Amino acid sequence: MRMNRVVLAGILLVLIENGVLPWLIPSAWSGRLMPHLTFVLAVYVAGYAGRHRAFLFGLGFGLLGDVLYYGSLIGPYAFGMGLIGYAAGLLLERKPLTLAAAMGVTAMGSAALGTIVYMIYRLFRLTPWSYGFSFYWYIAPSLLLEVLIALALYLPVRRFLLKPSSSSSEESAG
Repeated sequence: MRMNRVVLAGILLVLIENGVLPWLIPSAWSGRLMPHLTFVLAVYVAGYAGRHRAFLFGLGFGLLGDVLYYGSLIGPYAFGMGLIGYAAGLLLERKPLTLAAAMGVTAMGSAALGTIVYMIYRLFRLTPWSYGFSFYWYIAPSLLLEVLIALALYLPVRRFLLKPSSSSSEESAG
């Protein structure tokens, strides 16, 4: 995986997440939908580049997200995205990343990220809501949107971020 392109794509996704998505989400859903585009890219980094790079990618962009727009507490998204990136890398390291595996890991990871952030916020008493309410109101809608975004990004990620296989160039030379 071309990591320089991945970092540039992550920065572009942060800009889209902060600049474009608030205009596209209806005002009635604006407090409810919080898609994390860099999290979706972290899952793809886990599938194509390995758990260590996914951990660092998730940690870096999670910290950037904490600083930019989730300012009440620094660190929950960095911790959650780093941990889930590493766990997704562990799940996906033995087999190639298929569409079904990418969607499943994105769905499980999104639910886990929302749960981790909720538990950290609950630990520091920053949220008064129950987990059931938070899951219904915030986590589940964001999970569905992130799976749809992961579905839309599957082919572009494979096409633009992966290095061409060296076996095809060896076959044409021989």
